[in-house]
Amino acid sequence: MKVVYISLTGQTRKFVHKLDMDLLEISSTNPFISINEPFILVAPTYEREATEILYDFIETADNKQYFRGVAGGGNLNFGQLFVFTAKDLAKEYDVPLLHTFEFQGNDEDVKKLKKAVNDLGQA
Repeated sequence: MKVVYISLTGQTRKFVHKLDMDLLEISSTNPFISINEPFILVAPTYEREATEILYDFIETADNKQYFRGVAGGGNLNFGQLFVFTAKDLAKEYDVPLLHTFEFQGNDEDVKKLKKAVNDLGQA
């Protein structure tokens, strides 16, 4: 399964590179990429204006039909706002919130997300 992500500070990029999976980084210069395969999103936590490109990507061509789940990274100091971007995406697109992690995650976060993605592929 493809892992689509944005990384504004580099933390999310560091995390997804630990996954050893098929990656696609999108940015404000290329959010309108069409893919025809199942994918998950890994979303950092920022205000909607900064993460609007994730929504642009999902809404491009038939991408929405391949969207299987979302993981979110953030800072636990955000309290109830921790990983709200990923939570909002999961709710809006009715996909599972697969995993949440702080900053660039740790080895346990990598294992948990890989297992969640594997379980998705089995369903």
